[in-house]
Amino acid sequence: MKLSRLQQQMQFLKEIDKLKSIYRQNYLSDGSRRENDSEHSWHLAMMVIILSEHFEGIDTLKTLKMVLIHDLVEIYAGDTFAYDEKANLDKELREKIAAQKIFSLLPPEQAAEFTGLWEEFERMDSTEALCAASVDRIQPLTLNICSKGKMWHEHRVTVEKVLKRNKLVLDRAPEVISEYVRETIAEAAENKCFYSELPNEEVAPINESL
Repeated sequence: MKLSRLQQQMQFLKEIDKLKSIYRQNYLSDGSRRENDSEHSWHLAMMVIILSEHFEGIDTLKTLKMVLIHDLVEIYAGDTFAYDEKANLDKELREKIAAQKIFSLLPPEQAAEFTGLWEEFERMDSTEALCAASVDRIQPLTLNICSKGKMWHEHRVTVEKVLKRNKLVLDRAPEVISEYVRETIAEAAENKCFYSELPNEEVAPINESL
């Protein structure tokens, strides 16, 4: 039996509840447990509401949709740890397949809209996508610093790796945002939040590492 429009929408809404069971590598700010994907998406949405004023000409509603939609693919593809090089090799393919599967539950025009927004985020070729991708990097950076680098130390994540991960923000985000991130990483390095092979070594100035 063909599902009605509302039945399709409700089927999708029930399915995405599974996002609450997908756990990330990052810890909550107090370090008590790992963050799940739904918490991550909520936090990104709040960051967009608060920080979108720094992105000239941005469509805030469109950006909110992007950050709330983007990680739904992880219901099927799983969370891919940003610093796991092997897992990232097939990430794009796994997530494309997952996007098709999850968005196909919706009525056709909504499925097309969600797919388009998800793909635009991936391309990062619009102001909205840049904002979405920026907060997607700033949020875990913030949590990791609040938890004193707990995850970074567990996974041997160095300051150089974090700088590389945040290169998009440092190079393309509005200056007020990029400078904040630069200063935040520098302060975290001084406080030894990052993993180092030589715990007592001097950390090079952040500007010299870029």
